[in-house]
Amino acid sequence: MQGGGHGPAARDFGLGADQVLEAKVVLANGHVVTANPCQYSDIFFAIRGGVGGTYGVVISTTVKAHPTNKVSAQQLSFAPLNSSYMPDFMKAVELIHNAYPDLSNQGFSGYGSWALRSPTPLVYNYNYTLGEDIQSNFTTGFTHTIAIFGKSAEEAQSIFAPVASNLASSFGRSLFINTTYSSFPTYAAYYTALSGIASPIGSSAALGSRLLDRNALTSPQLGETLQKVVGEPEQYTSVNIVFVGGGQVAADGADPYSGVNPAWRTSYVHNIVARGWAPDADEEARREVYRDVTDVKVQAMKALAPGTGAYMNEGDRFDTDYLQDFYGQHAAKLGYVKWKYDPSDLFYCPTCIGSERWREDETGRLCQV
Repeated sequence: MQGGGHGPAARDFGLGADQVLEAKVVLANGHVVTANPCQYSDIFFAIRGGVGGTYGVVISTTVKAHPTNKVSAQQLSFAPLNSSYMPDFMKAVELIHNAYPDLSNQGFSGYGSWALRSPTPLVYNYNYTLGEDIQSNFTTGFTHTIAIFGKSAEEAQSIFAPVASNLASSFGRSLFINTTYSSFPTYAAYYTALSGIASPIGSSAALGSRLLDRNALTSPQLGETLQKVVGEPEQYTSVNIVFVGGGQVAADGADPYSGVNPAWRTSYVHNIVARGWAPDADEEARREVYRDVTDVKVQAMKALAPGTGAYMNEGDRFDTDYLQDFYGQHAAKLGYVKWKYDPSDLFYCPTCIGSERWREDETGRLCQV
């Protein structure tokens, strides 16, 4: 929450950090203070998106509550019918990304993922008659679940209809495409059924991300960038789409007490790329994966969206431009708050505000720069 905090309801109600009305914080000097717009407002600003753990220890918060509403959801998946249709698959992925800004403006938001060769099936076929040369479950594919508040399933389907028609007319003969719509009486029912999935823990991977605005998502260079990000099939790259921007996320940029990276306010998609390695991979193999993510995949996204930034909680820990990418225009103000309340840098993390004054030696010890 202190770094931003996204979720399925963010587009309609704002990021997690923007829900905080007040917080109790233990400062570096041991004092416990109450931070809100009226007192310790600078600390209040910093912990509401300026990344937690570096200005003080938050021990409690008072947050907003919102009325529930009905939710209608769409589950879309598609995959190439065989390997000769890979170019069409990539064009379809690009088409969906092109559509996200307008879909957000019409109320949709959600999460998705895609890969060229996932270790496990990504798209499942349950009701499609396939030829002998076509697989029934797909390790190369795209899937997303997006939802809209306060609309019926029929209304949701009508809003998405132009995109669905474009997909079908352009790729209906080369891709397996499956779409379903469902409605839920409350947000809790929707979240439990389609969104509240516990992710596996304990896996090792190199991670990077970029916030993508309308210019990036509709750029002529988008298709080329997506190809660089996903890489080759043998890399087993996973790309995750956090499509929760726009709406209230954008509107909350007017809040003078929000320390959230300003790039969130203009972006529609938080795009995450991840690569893992075999359990028996040696150090050089792991370094090559990290190098590919940092120097190839993340750099490609930066070139596509040079004026945005990245979400630190799911960003590249080796990003040398982390102060600009993770904090944007707020970096200087957050740096002053850090100096004011923790001048000796009691609180530290490798890419937090203030960490630029330190370096880790080969043993892991911190040394002043």
